[in-house]
Amino acid sequence: MEHRTYLLIIYAGFFICTAVLSFLINGLFLKFASNLGIRNTSDTIIRWSASAKPALGGISFYLIFLLSIASYSIFFENTGDSVNKQILGLLAACTLAFLLGLSDDAYNTKPILKLIIQICCGLILISTGTCMNLFSNTYLNAAFSLFWIVAMMNSINMLDNMDGITTLVSITIIISALFILYINKNGHTIHTIILIGVLSALIGFLFYNWHPSKIFMGDTGSQFLGVFLAAIGIKYLWTAPDVTIIHGNINQTKQFFVSVLTFAIPIIDTTTVVINRLRRGKSPFIGGKDHTTHNFFFMGLTEKRIALMYAAVCITNMFLSYLIVVQIKQWGYIHVVLFSIYFLLLFYFFYAPTRRYSK
Repeated sequence: MEHRTYLLIIYAGFFICTAVLSFLINGLFLKFASNLGIRNTSDTIIRWSASAKPALGGISFYLIFLLSIASYSIFFENTGDSVNKQILGLLAACTLAFLLGLSDDAYNTKPILKLIIQICCGLILISTGTCMNLFSNTYLNAAFSLFWIVAMMNSINMLDNMDGITTLVSITIIISALFILYINKNGHTIHTIILIGVLSALIGFLFYNWHPSKIFMGDTGSQFLGVFLAAIGIKYLWTAPDVTIIHGNINQTKQFFVSVLTFAIPIIDTTTVVINRLRRGKSPFIGGKDHTTHNFFFMGLTEKRIALMYAAVCITNMFLSYLIVVQIKQWGYIHVVLFSIYFLLLFYFFYAPTRRYSK
């Protein structure tokens, strides 16, 4: 009990301190760097905002991410797992993604170069052990993992189109990963403090990113979050071997629904945008006001209500993931059908308005 209390105090204290630190860092950026991270005014059309704002929030994410890795050795110096191959791979991939975003915010990087660097991020993670284990073929696992990482980096980047949306979605994904850690009775790892650190960084940033926002996370933040969330998705949702051990009837189909529900919003938004742009004969990689968020605004919802609605959907999906992992111990075809219907209805709910209002 004393050890549990110690861990709770450490994690709670770290969460509070890093959340305050994130709040202060973003406040300083907002005060002293009013022109840094702002592109040309015309670029704000893609970002939806009516005015140019600093795109510096991602810097706080990365700084607190580094602080989290360093802090683990300080608080838990005798655990022996503060540095391992997977953590080094995550650090390298997130650093490369952060630099990609920083370059894109400053110079508007060409799409082909972004894609190459995103592939490099994926290869770094895969080669250091962050890889799915869904198929019997190693190369098929690697290929699907690479697709997932690159797709998620682009999805999170594309979702960052309205105040607070990407921040809220990322918060719920990280909470889901922490929940998986908890139910696996594996809550005391370096991943725990990293997840808590990035979670607190997002919460501190949300104060400035809530509508009407004062600061954006920029590509610096969305590229970092994309590779980070993709990595934790592989480790705790797509793979999650410990869950299988505890609840022996969990299979790959069950893991599929947990993963898809947790990442439902970025998956649905990106899929919708790609379908509609291809349908109109436009490139999926050229930005515009045709995201699911924009279409709800065209329907008459305010930006705050849109953000709250997306948060409500994410929380609902978290609850459903809880039911899948913990409550449904005898997984069968009926569950596959029911959750498939739910996801298709959810997809239709977000997709249908785009057929009428997309520009």
